[in-house]
Amino acid sequence: MGYLIGLCLALAACGRPDPLAGLQPGERGRVVRVIDGDALVLDTGQSVRLVGIEAPAGPYRDRKGEPFHEEARRMLEDMTLGREVELFYAGLTRDRYDRALAQVRTTDALGPALWLNAEMLTRGGARMRVYPDTAAGSESFPALETAARKDGTGLWKLATYKVPDAAALPDPFERFQLVEGTVSDMAGSDAFGTACDLRLDGSALVLAVATAAAQHCQLAEGTRVLARGYVRDGRMEIAHILDLQPS
Repeated sequence: MGYLIGLCLALAACGRPDPLAGLQPGERGRVVRVIDGDALVLDTGQSVRLVGIEAPAGPYRDRKGEPFHEEARRMLEDMTLGREVELFYAGLTRDRYDRALAQVRTTDALGPALWLNAEMLTRGGARMRVYPDTAAGSESFPALETAARKDGTGLWKLATYKVPDAAALPDPFERFQLVEGTVSDMAGSDAFGTACDLRLDGSALVLAVATAAAQHCQLAEGTRVLARGYVRDGRMEIAHILDLQPS
């Protein structure tokens, strides 16, 4: 199945337009190292961060690795190590660590044509996480993640990644999270860059909807949603329109 998805997406087969056609083509190179399930290094020395996804983080200093981090790393390694790839840019091209921020696709004949960002979601090696300045090209990602989650593929087999209901949140509930809930109220917000606050039935969690995702402020009371974002002090940032979907 991964082969067919990769072939259709990468080569615009099955009568579909190429999802990366509108992005800026970037560097090419051979993958010589895989750091995590969403980060790799090319033979040019350029580090690359796959955008639109977030794989479990590996250990760092005193921090333990997240569950499924090694499996996700091996998953990306199996698909890419030694293969030629091309980068595609959706907007911002570098982060503060000088990593290339890109959609990445294989280009050689050593294996199937794979759109790596999408493939990691399909195989359950990562969750979708979009940022406004690199979100272009990620429009199909919610459906890919949903299919993997419903099938219990990859990391979705683990209780750690079970999406909680807003009315019964674990403690602590912080950093990047997914949550399901029912919209119960909407209020305007004075917070900078925030269009409105959405509240979920039976929960103290507030969805702080950014101006870029303001159309979600029109959601009707009683709408069941899947939300994702960074949680701090009881507020989840909904930074992009893809961060909130009907469920």
